[in-house]
Amino acid sequence: MRPVVYSINRAGVEEIGRHLGRCDARFVPVLSGRVEIAPYAEKIWANAVRFEAWADDELIGLVAAYCNDAQRRASHITSVSVLEEHSGKGIASRLLRNCIDYAKLEGVGQISLEVAAEHRTAVRLYEKCGFSAAGTSGAFLKMERNAQL
Repeated sequence: MRPVVYSINRAGVEEIGRHLGRCDARFVPVLSGRVEIAPYAEKIWANAVRFEAWADDELIGLVAAYCNDAQRRASHITSVSVLEEHSGKGIASRLLRNCIDYAKLEGVGQISLEVAAEHRTAVRLYEKCGFSAAGTSGAFLKMERNAQL
């Protein structure tokens, strides 16, 4: 395995779009069934803090979080993805920890995300990172954690 390098906000719009496209089928339900990937990649690039994992010049993992609710001191993770050939190696956990550490430094109180309730692998990952269920919306489970813990 090539060495993994972690960074923040390095990827451009095209790299984010390419990465999300390659991870599309791994989302539950598939990402392209919920959003148009190119405009979504642009929105992430313009508005989210991006925690990235790179192998050589390839974006292999991405956690994107909107950290722009200063009034409520809240952050929302909009996307977590790792290329299939790199899954199971702790990359998503590391990216989530980087996101949580960033939120702590920024004084964020609460971090939330939504995940398909049926996606048990993802739910377990988030629980391992300190998130707990905070409600449901249709087939989606809302999960939260206190960033300061």
